[in-house]
Amino acid sequence: MGRNLQSGDRLRLRLRPVDLAREHGLSTQAVRNYEEAGILPAAERTPHGYRTYTSLHAQALRAFLALIPGHGHRTAASIMRAVNQGAVDEAFRLIDESHAQLREDRRTLQAVESALGSLEPAAAPEPDAPSGAVRFIGPLAGHLGIHPATLRTWERAGLVSPRRDPLTGYRVYDEADVRDARLAHQLRRGGYLLEQIAPLIAQVRAAGGPEPLEATLRDWHGRLSTRGRAMLAGAAELEAYLRTVPSPPGR
Repeated sequence: MGRNLQSGDRLRLRLRPVDLAREHGLSTQAVRNYEEAGILPAAERTPHGYRTYTSLHAQALRAFLALIPGHGHRTAASIMRAVNQGAVDEAFRLIDESHAQLREDRRTLQAVESALGSLEPAAAPEPDAPSGAVRFIGPLAGHLGIHPATLRTWERAGLVSPRRDPLTGYRVYDEADVRDARLAHQLRRGGYLLEQIAPLIAQVRAAGGPEPLEATLRDWHGRLSTRGRAMLAGAAELEAYLRTVPSPPGR
C-alpha cells in the first residue's frame, strides 16, 4: 500500500478539529461525531483532553465525503468503519454491492426504455366497447396473449386500474389502462417482478403517458452517470487513505 507514515511523523503534523472542519465547510461537532461513529480513526488527546488530529484523519475525512455521493451516507460510513477496523475485505464487499446496484439500475432503465419503445400505437376501440372505453378484460387479455386472471392479478398489484361499467359491473379498460397493461406485459417478459413494475407504471401515469417521460429518462441517465463518476472519485480518495492508514498488526 506504499509507505505508511510513522507514528512520529503523524504526531508532528497536528491538526485541530476546526482545521479539518474548515476544509469541507463542516462544523467541528460534525468532525467529532464522525470520529465517535468510527468513520475517522480515534484521535489522540493532549494532557488537557483536547483532540489531536493528523494528516491521517484529514485523508479519512476526504475519503468519507468523497464516497457519499456514489454510495450514500450509510454505506460510506460502513466502508470507513470497516477500513478503520482493519476489515478491508468487508469494505471492498460493500463497494462491490454498490456497483452491483448501479448495474441493476442501469438494466432497469434499459428495460423501461425498451418496453416503452416496444409499445404499439393505441388500438382502435372494440365494436362492442362502451363509449370512451377501449376493451373489456377478455379482449384485452386476448390481445396481450395472457389469461384474464393475469390482468386481475395486475390490478391487485396496482399495475392497471380499470373502472367498472355501472350497468354490467364488468371491468372496462380505457386507453391509459391498455397502455399500462402493455407496458407491464413488456416488463414482465423482461423478468421484472410486479413490485418492481408498479412504481414505473406510476411514473408513466404521473407523466401523462410515455412521451413526457423522455425528459425523465434523460435525467435518469444523467443521474446514473453522475453516480458512476462519483464512485470513481470516491475510490480514488479511499485508495489514497488506504496508502496512508497503518497496516493491522501481523500484516
